[in-house]
Parts: sequence; C-alpha cells; structure tokens
Amino acid sequence: MKSVQEQLNLLVEEYNCPSFIEDDPISIPHQFSQLQDIEIAGFFAAIFAWGQRKTIINKSNDLLTRMDNAPHQFITQHNESDLKSLRGFVHRTFNETDVLYFVERLKQFYAEHNSLEQAFAKHLTPTSKTVESALVGFYNDFFNLEFAPKRTQKHIASPAKNSTCKRINLYLKWMVRQDDCGVDFGCWQEIQASQLFIPLDVHVERYARQLNLLTRKQRDWKAVKELTKSLRQFDEKDPVKYDYALFGYGVNR
Repeated sequence: MKSVQEQLNLLVEEYNCPSFIEDDPISIPHQFSQLQDIEIAGFFAAIFAWGQRKTIINKSNDLLTRMDNAPHQFITQHNESDLKSLRGFVHRTFNETDVLYFVERLKQFYAEHNSLEQAFAKHLTPTSKTVESALVGFYNDFFNLEFAPKRTQKHIASPAKNSTCKRINLYLKWMVRQDDCGVDFGCWQEIQASQLFIPLDVHVERYARQLNLLTRKQRDWKAVKELTKSLRQFDEKDPVKYDYALFGYGVNR
C-alpha cells in the first residue's frame, strides 16, 4: 500500500499539468503575456473563486471584457467615463461598488509599484518564514483609503480575522510557484514557494481529513497552518504543490 506522500505525489503529477488549466479559474490569467495583465487578471479571478468554476471563469471574462481585455491599461489609464463600463457588474456578493473600489485601489498600487508583488513582499523581512505578515499587511493597505466601503472589506481576507484566506492564498500560489508544468506562473521572485499556505476549500479540507493531515475541527486560519505544516513534511520547499492533489482528488472523485 502506498504511503500518503506517495499517493499525493502521484496526484500532483496527474493534476499539475496543462490540461488542468482550461476548466479552472487559472485559465483567466493565462490569456495574457504581460506581467501586470497576468497579475491583475489573476487577482480578480482568485477573488471571484467561490462557487462553480465555470461561473467564476465566465464572470472573470465578463469583467475583463468590460476592461477591453487590457486590465493593466484600464486600471492605470482609465478616466471617469471609462468606469461606466463597470456599472452593473455582479458576481455573487461582489458588485459594482466593490469593483470600482478595487480598480481605484489597484490604480494607486501601480502608481507606487511596478508589480503587485511589492504590495505583499514589502511586509516580509529576511527572517519571515511564511507570508502571514504579507497577508495581514496587504489587507490593511488595500483598505487604508478613507472612502473604502465597509461592505468591500469582506472580499479580501486576513489572518488577523482568523479567516482561511483561501482566495488570496490561491492567488499567491499562482503567482509564486514555479516548476516546469506550465500551470502556475512563477512570475514573482521576492516571495518563495516555501513561504506559502495551502488554499483551504471544502475539497481540500475533505480529502486532507481523510488522510489525517488535518485534525482541527474548525475551518479557520489555524487549520490552514496545521495542514500546511503537515504538507511541509513531504516537501518543505514547495508544500502548496499538494493543492493539486487535494483539490484535484476532492473535486473529481
């Protein structure tokens, strides 16, 4: 009988491949080649990543179409009349109020940084073993404008609120992980894969519990840390590669 690590490694090989892309929200940033377009498209696709994957993909494409499929140019160069195209956008509880704030805040980020990576990495130190401080810092920065709508704050999570931070961890996995498989982008260099946390959703949680990799009953930040610690025993340099195994098995079997 195969060990848990052997089972997971086989599943990583099965799902961490180009055929995974088409039916997953990661297909959204794969439509682009410029770094800034990739990270903006990926950011929205990850933020929208709850519910059915097909709906997430459709809604992400809807938003990008409203941005003329040039997200970085739209974010940084839009005028007031351009914003009319975003009116009426809705994905579940994410509506035009939220998207208008996101666009304004991203515009300010890009006025300060060449890449969104700096918005996270600036909160890390040479001794940071994980991205936990980056997640907290990014949340605080993102909503530090005095006109930030209270309702919009629920769309980005923070460990300080004991959230699983599933969607933002998913986003960092896409941007940071680098291998030869062609799914994740590995386009950020200041954050290391060893610092990442597993994106904990219902599929990942279910299979992780079956394998006794997760024992905490609540689905919260402590559960994320527990599961990621378990996965580091199998690969301390790239523990979140096992998201492919846990998610892929959970959603397909």
